Amino acid sequence: MVEQSLNQEWLELVQEDALEPDLPICDPHHHLWRYREGGVQSCYMLDEIAEDISGGHNIVSTVFIECGAEFREDGPEEFRCVGETEFVVGIAEQADAGETARNRIAAGIVGTADLKTGDAVADVLDAQIDAGKGRFRGIRLGTLWHENPLVADHRSNPPQHLMLRDDFRAGFTHLGPRKLSFEVWCCHPQIAEATSLAQAFPDTTIILDHFGGPVGVGPYAGKSDEVFEDWRGMINELAACPNVYAKLGGLNMEINGFGWHERPVPPTSDELLEATRRNFEHTIEQFGVERCMFESNFPVDKVSCSYTVVWNAFKKLTKDYSVSEKAALFHDTATRVYRL
Repeated sequence: MVEQSLNQEWLELVQEDALEPDLPICDPHHHLWRYREGGVQSCYMLDEIAEDISGGHNIVSTVFIECGAEFREDGPEEFRCVGETEFVVGIAEQADAGETARNRIAAGIVGTADLKTGDAVADVLDAQIDAGKGRFRGIRLGTLWHENPLVADHRSNPPQHLMLRDDFRAGFTHLGPRKLSFEVWCCHPQIAEATSLAQAFPDTTIILDHFGGPVGVGPYAGKSDEVFEDWRGMINELAACPNVYAKLGGLNMEINGFGWHERPVPPTSDELLEATRRNFEHTIEQFGVERCMFESNFPVDKVSCSYTVVWNAFKKLTKDYSVSEKAALFHDTATRVYRL
């Protein structure tokens, strides 16, 4: 039985048919969890993601991104994160054996590991690779930190300037030799730190999640033009690093400040695109389609819109793009970067 999101009736107030239903899509950013308190969807397992992707878009593969789910409850602390990979592999194998086989759920897995442990993280990374059974592709260690308490830090409570720390970078050196990537989840004032990291490790693939987190709450509320200008300058510098790729999505969270979830009716795909078009277009201009990939960030972005609507917004953005440009943005960049 599919567990519905808390806002399901509200989401159903906006119904759209999927545009370009034959266009192959790799969704390179979603989560899975058995239970999570406080989110828009407390349970998000195989049945729930299968329900979301059944709205008409041609989802041919997906990549799971760490979310702190199902860590081991005992054993050495630094290895408990391997439990999440084991959990997701179980769901992926269940999907492969069932009706969702054509969707290749969690064909790639991005887990986590505490890079601050320096050289000791090497054994954890090897354990993650083993647990992934051929699916493990990289890690994400949340870096989102802000001095203002109105801007929520990452759930793991990272320290300030994590990406600049010597112990973090000592652990980071173990990613490249294992062909593991690193996902940056930060807020926009931290993008310069991601640039420093990318410059220090030019042979390691770095993926910027959610446009680098342009913030629209707290001290940034009502200052979208100012935020955009600051963000744009930092994005330009980051894009100069050829080892960095950009995920295009994840702008429908509360932290982005659009307040969609507070409206009596959800936004349409046209409204989503109108509000965020400049972020998409500037990032694609700077990185190029070969280093950009659309993402759903579900079920987190589900607080604002349905899965069908968010992908419709992406397709409307690219309605005048060439066949090869669309292929890169919707599928090819993701499958190449995550080696699917």
